Amino acid sequence: MTRQLRPDAVLIQAVIAGALSFAHLHDLAAAAGQSGWKAWAYPVSVDLLLVAAWRRLRADGPSRLAWCWFLIALVASLGANVATAGFLDLDQPPALLRLGVAGWPALAFLGGTLLAHSPTTAGDRVPVLPAPAAPAPQPDIEPEPAPRNTPLAAGEDTPALPAADPAPPVPAALVAHARKVADDHQARTGSPIDTDTLRARLGVPAPMADAIAAQLT
Repeated sequence: MTRQLRPDAVLIQAVIAGALSFAHLHDLAAAAGQSGWKAWAYPVSVDLLLVAAWRRLRADGPSRLAWCWFLIALVASLGANVATAGFLDLDQPPALLRLGVAGWPALAFLGGTLLAHSPTTAGDRVPVLPAPAAPAPQPDIEPEPAPRNTPLAAGEDTPALPAADPAPPVPAALVAHARKVADDHQARTGSPIDTDTLRARLGVPAPMADAIAAQLT
């Protein structure tokens, strides 16, 4: 099954623009002293370098090497188009133009070689900021219902509470000494001694002080 060629406005425009640019480069090279086939080789060299740099950008992504040679070829093509528009006297071209045309083959050969045989390294690539990652979906977790206080069924025993720690044993001599301290405190202050003061005067731990105070009452 054969495909029919359809006229495309963009393709026609590209062919016309390419032909004009090709002719301008040829005229500029001929004016700079390149005659015969050499004048026709210059536009081919400029366009091939432009295409090679663009293909490198499309294949390997943005890189400084490809962008550098793409801009060099683009400036050469645009410079030829502008130079042939009457800004330069092509009958008597300046020495700088002759120098640029004469040095172009070596520059184009260097650019084509680097584009064809230089691998794209990590440092040569133009950094591209990554797109922000979408937040991970959170799983739907239903909260567990709080336990309800259910009444005890008939016949079930109420759970027993933990028994309190028994009071530590207190020697009788320590109780007698504590009584003297309590009497002395009441004689001096007029009020019964409290547990904290008794514990501080006797130098005993709090549970023992509570047990002594219970025996003094």
